[in-house]
Amino acid sequence: QVQLVESGGGLVQAGGSLRLSCAASGLIFSRYDMGWFRQAPGKERQLVAAIRWSGGSTYYADSVKGRFTISRDNAKNTVYLQMNSLKPEDTAVYYCAVRRMDSGTYYSIGALKYDYWGQGTQVTVSS
Repeated sequence: QVQLVESGGGLVQAGGSLRLSCAASGLIFSRYDMGWFRQAPGKERQLVAAIRWSGGSTYYADSVKGRFTISRDNAKNTVYLQMNSLKPEDTAVYYCAVRRMDSGTYYSIGALKYDYWGQGTQVTVSS
């Protein structure tokens, strides 16, 4: 059974930093692209960042470029989202997601199709 567990969310002041972690189990971690999504009240779910199964390429939403960094540690089956210079508009529930990269199938690193999702972790940035 695939399971994704996010952690690291919380309350932080504007300009501060948080690091989110997502621990995966029940899958061969290195065969999956990893993504971080967020959804704020009244807004659509947004792909924030993604990283290829190989770690060779990344994607960032324009709103977070230069502030957020996605990384993965395949030995620990964990993906991270380092969030710096946080703004109130970053407030949202953040979700970890994975996409299996099957042989003969290709998805852009910025594609929105993912296969499994975590339960989410709340990030609140105060002004």
